[in-house]
Amino acid sequence: MKTKLTLFGAIFFLMMSMGHAQDKKVVKKKKDHSESIITGKVNISKYHSRDQLNDMTKGQLLDLYIERIEVIVNILPNIAFATKPGVTMENLGIPETKENKKALAENKEASGDYFDSTVEFQTKILPYSDTNDLIAAILFYEATLKSLHTYNDFKED
Repeated sequence: MKTKLTLFGAIFFLMMSMGHAQDKKVVKKKKDHSESIITGKVNISKYHSRDQLNDMTKGQLLDLYIERIEVIVNILPNIAFATKPGVTMENLGIPETKENKKALAENKEASGDYFDSTVEFQTKILPYSDTNDLIAAILFYEATLKSLHTYNDFKED
Protein backbone atom coordinates (compact mmCIF):
# COMPACT_ATOMS: atom_id res chain seq x y z
CA MET A 1 0.00 0.00 0.00
CA LYS A 2 2.81 2.39 0.86
CA THR A 3 4.43 1.84 -2.56
CA LYS A 4 1.17 2.59 -4.38
CA LEU A 5 0.69 5.84 -2.45
CA THR A 6 4.28 6.92 -3.11
CA LEU A 7 3.92 6.10 -6.80
CA PHE A 8 0.61 8.01 -6.89
CA GLY A 9 2.30 10.99 -5.26
CA ALA A 10 5.20 10.99 -7.70
CA ILE A 11 2.94 10.75 -10.75
CA PHE A 12 0.60 13.44 -9.45
CA PHE A 13 3.47 15.77 -8.61
CA LEU A 14 4.96 15.39 -12.10
CA MET A 15 1.60 16.08 -13.72
CA MET A 16 1.03 19.17 -11.58
CA SER A 17 4.55 20.48 -12.19
CA MET A 18 4.17 20.09 -15.93
CA GLY A 19 0.84 21.89 -15.90
CA HIS A 20 2.24 24.71 -13.83
CA ALA A 21 5.25 25.07 -16.11
CA GLN A 22 2.87 25.46 -19.03
CA ASP A 23 0.98 28.21 -17.17
CA LYS A 24 4.26 30.12 -16.70
CA LYS A 25 5.02 29.91 -20.45
CA VAL A 26 1.63 31.43 -21.27
CA VAL A 27 2.32 34.31 -18.90
CA LYS A 28 5.69 34.97 -20.56
CA LYS A 29 4.13 35.08 -24.03
CA LYS A 30 1.72 37.86 -23.01
CA LYS A 31 4.35 40.37 -21.84
CA ASP A 32 3.12 43.01 -24.30
CA HIS A 33 -0.42 42.98 -22.92
CA SER A 34 -1.80 43.88 -19.54
CA GLU A 35 -1.69 40.68 -17.48
CA SER A 36 -4.51 39.33 -15.39
CA ILE A 37 -3.84 39.58 -11.66
CA ILE A 38 -5.44 36.17 -11.08
CA THR A 39 -4.25 33.33 -13.31
CA GLY A 40 -4.12 29.56 -13.25
CA LYS A 41 -6.83 27.25 -11.99
CA VAL A 42 -9.54 29.42 -10.45
CA ASN A 43 -12.53 27.13 -10.06
CA ILE A 44 -13.50 23.60 -9.23
CA SER A 45 -15.81 21.47 -11.31
CA LYS A 46 -18.04 20.30 -8.46
CA TYR A 47 -18.87 20.82 -4.81
CA HIS A 48 -19.46 17.68 -2.73
CA SER A 49 -21.55 16.49 0.17
CA ARG A 50 -20.04 14.54 3.03
CA ASP A 51 -21.83 11.41 1.77
CA GLN A 52 -20.29 11.79 -1.69
CA LEU A 53 -16.84 12.20 -0.17
CA ASN A 54 -17.36 9.19 2.11
CA ASP A 55 -17.95 7.06 -0.99
CA MET A 56 -14.60 8.05 -2.57
CA THR A 57 -11.24 6.36 -2.33
CA LYS A 58 -8.42 8.05 -0.50
CA GLY A 59 -6.68 8.69 -3.83
CA GLN A 60 -9.74 10.54 -5.13
CA LEU A 61 -9.90 12.57 -1.92
CA LEU A 62 -6.22 13.49 -2.24
CA ASP A 63 -6.85 14.75 -5.79
CA LEU A 64 -9.78 16.88 -4.63
CA TYR A 65 -7.82 18.24 -1.67
CA ILE A 66 -4.88 19.35 -3.82
CA GLU A 67 -7.15 20.80 -6.50
CA ARG A 68 -8.86 22.97 -3.89
CA ILE A 69 -5.52 24.15 -2.52
CA GLU A 70 -4.50 25.22 -6.03
CA VAL A 71 -7.65 27.29 -6.53
CA ILE A 72 -7.33 28.88 -3.09
CA VAL A 73 -3.65 29.76 -3.66
CA ASN A 74 -4.55 31.39 -6.97
CA ILE A 75 -7.48 33.44 -5.69
CA LEU A 76 -7.44 34.26 -1.97
CA PRO A 77 -4.23 36.29 -1.77
CA ASN A 78 -5.64 38.59 -4.47
CA ILE A 79 -9.26 39.13 -3.44
CA ALA A 80 -8.62 42.77 -2.55
CA PHE A 81 -8.08 43.24 -6.30
CA ALA A 82 -10.33 40.64 -7.91
CA THR A 83 -12.07 37.32 -7.32
CA LYS A 84 -12.06 36.21 -10.97
CA PRO A 85 -9.46 36.09 -13.73
CA GLY A 86 -9.31 38.78 -16.37
CA VAL A 87 -8.91 41.79 -14.07
CA THR A 88 -5.69 43.62 -14.84
CA MET A 89 -3.71 46.41 -13.20
CA GLU A 90 -4.96 48.64 -16.02
CA ASN A 91 -8.61 47.80 -15.14
CA LEU A 92 -7.95 48.78 -11.52
CA GLY A 93 -6.19 52.02 -12.36
CA ILE A 94 -2.84 50.72 -11.10
CA PRO A 95 -0.02 52.29 -13.11
CA GLU A 96 1.66 49.68 -15.28
CA THR A 97 5.16 50.77 -14.40
CA LYS A 98 8.18 48.55 -14.73
CA GLU A 99 8.21 48.14 -10.93
CA ASN A 100 4.52 47.21 -10.72
CA LYS A 101 4.80 44.72 -13.59
CA LYS A 102 7.85 43.20 -11.91
CA ALA A 103 5.96 42.95 -8.59
CA LEU A 104 3.07 41.16 -10.30
CA ALA A 105 5.42 38.75 -12.07
CA GLU A 106 7.26 38.04 -8.80
CA ASN A 107 3.95 37.47 -7.01
CA LYS A 108 2.85 34.97 -9.65
CA GLU A 109 6.18 33.18 -9.49
CA ALA A 110 6.06 33.05 -5.69
CA SER A 111 2.51 31.64 -5.79
CA GLY A 112 3.62 28.99 -8.28
CA ASP A 113 6.64 28.08 -6.17
CA TYR A 114 4.50 27.91 -3.03
CA PHE A 115 1.93 25.69 -4.73
CA ASP A 116 4.62 23.40 -6.17
CA SER A 117 6.33 22.94 -2.80
CA THR A 118 2.98 22.43 -1.07
CA VAL A 119 1.98 19.74 -3.57
CA GLU A 120 5.36 18.06 -3.16
CA PHE A 121 4.88 17.99 0.61
CA GLN A 122 1.22 16.95 0.42
CA THR A 123 1.88 14.05 -1.96
CA LYS A 124 4.44 12.66 0.48
CA ILE A 125 2.62 13.26 3.77
CA LEU A 126 -1.10 13.59 3.03
CA PRO A 127 -1.63 9.87 2.27
CA TYR A 128 -1.00 9.25 5.98
CA SER A 129 -3.78 11.62 7.04
CA ASP A 130 -6.98 10.40 8.62
CA THR A 131 -9.70 10.05 5.99
CA ASN A 132 -12.25 11.87 8.15
CA ASP A 133 -9.86 14.80 8.57
CA LEU A 134 -9.25 14.85 4.84
CA ILE A 135 -12.99 14.95 4.16
CA ALA A 136 -13.45 17.74 6.71
CA ALA A 137 -10.67 19.75 5.06
CA ILE A 138 -12.21 19.32 1.60
CA LEU A 139 -15.61 20.44 2.88
CA PHE A 140 -13.98 23.45 4.57
CA TYR A 141 -12.10 24.42 1.40
CA GLU A 142 -15.28 24.06 -0.65
CA ALA A 143 -17.21 26.26 1.80
CA THR A 144 -14.42 28.82 1.52
CA LEU A 145 -14.63 28.75 -2.27
CA LYS A 146 -18.43 29.05 -2.18
CA SER A 147 -18.08 32.14 0.01
CA LEU A 148 -16.24 33.92 -2.80
CA HIS A 149 -19.61 34.23 -4.53
CA THR A 150 -20.71 36.52 -1.69
CA TYR A 151 -17.49 38.55 -1.49
CA ASN A 152 -19.14 41.69 -2.90
CA ASP A 153 -21.65 41.61 -0.02
CA PHE A 154 -18.80 42.74 2.25
CA LYS A 155 -17.99 45.84 0.20
CA GLU A 156 -19.47 49.20 1.03
CA ASP A 157 -20.72 51.32 -1.85
